[in-house]
Amino acid sequence: MFETKMSRGGISGLGVAVAISLAVSLPKLSLAQSEAPAMNVGVVTLSKTEVPRVYNLPGRAVAYQQVSIRPRVNGVIEKILYDPTKPIAVGDPLFKLDDASYVAAVASSEADVATAEANVTVSQAAYERAQKLEGSGFTVAQVEQAKATLETDQASLRSAKAALDFAKTQLSWTTITSPIEGMADIASVSVGDLVSDAQSDAMTTVTRLDPIEVTMQESSAHILAIRKEVESGTLKLSDRLKATLVLENGESFASEGTFIAAGNTVSTTTGTASLRFRFENPDSKVLPGMFLHGDIEVGTIEAFLVPQRAADRGNTGRLTAFIVDKDETSKQVQFDEIGTYENNWVVASGFGQGDRLIVDGLVAMRAGIKVNPVAAKINSEGLVEDDGPKDGAKQ
Repeated sequence: MFETKMSRGGISGLGVAVAISLAVSLPKLSLAQSEAPAMNVGVVTLSKTEVPRVYNLPGRAVAYQQVSIRPRVNGVIEKILYDPTKPIAVGDPLFKLDDASYVAAVASSEADVATAEANVTVSQAAYERAQKLEGSGFTVAQVEQAKATLETDQASLRSAKAALDFAKTQLSWTTITSPIEGMADIASVSVGDLVSDAQSDAMTTVTRLDPIEVTMQESSAHILAIRKEVESGTLKLSDRLKATLVLENGESFASEGTFIAAGNTVSTTTGTASLRFRFENPDSKVLPGMFLHGDIEVGTIEAFLVPQRAADRGNTGRLTAFIVDKDETSKQVQFDEIGTYENNWVVASGFGQGDRLIVDGLVAMRAGIKVNPVAAKINSEGLVEDDGPKDGAKQ
């Protein structure tokens, strides 16, 4: 009985000893944790600055000039006179039609003109003679008749000359020329084909590729938002709209566009209005029909530039980032962007002037961590440049 009590007492004593040991050691662990060194993080100081207000719009390339070549007279094609691999100037011949009937028509019209000229000569002489002998061999009625005959013959001469001019014009139309400079497509007809002045099918198409125009689409809602920003003074409009292109392969197009005109209606199906820009295209890199994206700079706005690498998008769709709080701990903030510029989000609110934004050391970052901020720099590629690695830094 005594041994049993002693065993129970021994067990109770061991438990007390363990409890006392844990009670003594736990505060030491908490103290050790609280004395953990602060995490080194790279930061940039935020300040509002004038930022270009840029909108990224979808667009499609449109030919500056393009014409479908069709015949203006009937005829059989004798020759194709152009090379589709070489540029064409205004007036360069493209096709030659059989002109035999038109040469004959010119000759017939020339004969009609000669006949009319002879008739005018005779009637002119008769009228002058009648005028001289009026009252002594010619009555007033005869003089008037001679005058009418002269005027009729003169009118016939004018008509004959007009017919000759038209016959010559039709003859010239048997050589089909280009009304614009550019590049011609491969001919859709061949030698020996009969073409008609009433046909709807084009023989070829000539397109001028330099310059090139791009029609971009902007939603009516964005247009109204821009108007509101301008009216409130938030957005300062530029003297002219600046436009740059991004090609389908992601390549930036070197030429800067010139604004031409804006559409006056909004599409009932897409809710967008069109904006037309013109770009120099010396290498014919942009072809009509290409889909592109344009960055349109409409003015400047006072805003913060938040590097995109420093922000993540949460489940709500809003962006989040970490800043260094007053007590040198990390603090998470939410914000909304109003656009992008280079590798940055453009942010109008959500930050304060001088806030230190954490841009490096974000892998293990969470709110409330003690941090040691180290000045960093974001290069043109959106990467961090500083003097050393950071704890938990992104690779």
